[in-house]
Amino acid sequence: MGLSLQKGQALSLTKSDGSALSRVRLGLGWDAVAAKRGLFGGRKEAEVDLDASAIFFDAQGTAVDYVWFNQLRSKDGSAQHTGDNLTGAGDGDDETIRIDLGAVHSTVAQIVFVISSYSRQTFDNVQNAFCRVVDDSTAGSPEVVRYQLTESGTHTAMVMAKVARTGAGWTFTAIGERANGRTVQDLVAPATAAL
Repeated sequence: MGLSLQKGQALSLTKSDGSALSRVRLGLGWDAVAAKRGLFGGRKEAEVDLDASAIFFDAQGTAVDYVWFNQLRSKDGSAQHTGDNLTGAGDGDDETIRIDLGAVHSTVAQIVFVISSYSRQTFDNVQNAFCRVVDDSTAGSPEVVRYQLTESGTHTAMVMAKVARTGAGWTFTAIGERANGRTVQDLVAPATAAL
């Protein structure tokens, strides 16, 4: 398991030998809060459809590209969304975005990762939400860093984390800011505020 970060903490995305990571996978996961017991007993997990998205920003803080369920690949081809999970069911990553950091267009300074509820379900219905970075360039794809979200509430979206270009590579920062919105376009302003 990778290093666990708290809100606001950052980590340089480097391998154990000190070289910069080149291909990473950002995984986002969540579970639905179990519904209350019904008339006939038993607890049933509700389905929660959260959407993982990435917003690409230039050095001036302008959104220049998106990766989300309606645009699965970035314009420069560096990032690929692996598809929409409509329920959050199952263990591990519910949605993933693969990024070849070396292929990210040179005008992109930061990539912000957000999750939103298209159906407007609130985070009161979500538990165990996390985002993590996995090194896809190393055999076994080891986890590098994980940020576990602990906040619930009546918000419908979260600005989860960002990767920012540094002189020699990239850094990952855990953000964890509440927001409201259904799609990636709704979250540009809150993501910009987190830069």
